[in-house]
Amino acid sequence: MKLAVTKLDSKPAGEVELDDAVFGISEIRTDILQRMVRYQLSKRQAGTHSTKSRSNVARTTKKFGNQKGSGGARHGSRNAPIFVGGGTAHGPHPHSHAHSLPKRVRALALRHALSAKVKDASLIVLDTDKMDAPRTKDLTASLQALGITNALVISGTEVDSNFARAASNIPNIDVLPLAGLNVYDVLRRRTLVLTREAVEGVHARFAAAEKA
Repeated sequence: MKLAVTKLDSKPAGEVELDDAVFGISEIRTDILQRMVRYQLSKRQAGTHSTKSRSNVARTTKKFGNQKGSGGARHGSRNAPIFVGGGTAHGPHPHSHAHSLPKRVRALALRHALSAKVKDASLIVLDTDKMDAPRTKDLTASLQALGITNALVISGTEVDSNFARAASNIPNIDVLPLAGLNVYDVLRRRTLVLTREAVEGVHARFAAAEKA
């Protein structure tokens, strides 16, 4: 399929050919997208939550009651979980929440995420994202002219420093290099903006994966 290419000043800049195998999937598998988002969020979860067991609680080890005659159980330690101030039984400890997901499923999820944006008419291709100066006012006006208020911008191999600095002051606008393209960030923003270089990079990325 072909998609129109525009410039930052809203002027047309020709067309770009999109691979139907990457951008033209008609039936979007939301279950695969859900698996991929869960995979990404689980990997970034810190997993640093921790509780103290009875061996970690600093309390006196002196026997606090008589062995017999109390009418209750024969306790010897205040560190037990049944007492206030004691340790926690079976509480959480630092661990990784990451889980595995086949590489083919991850690649398929990215294809479906990109195709979903095309299907919803939420994909814009820019000729280039380079700016002469890091002026947030100028970039805001350009984005408003393009109808962009909530978007993820994928640049080329490297993000133009002026564009990145100008976009950093605009809410709901994320800028990532081509290597940072991922399913979660694509889905969390309303519009996906790819530069012409980014489109070529996506095609090359999937072509190399198919050869491998």
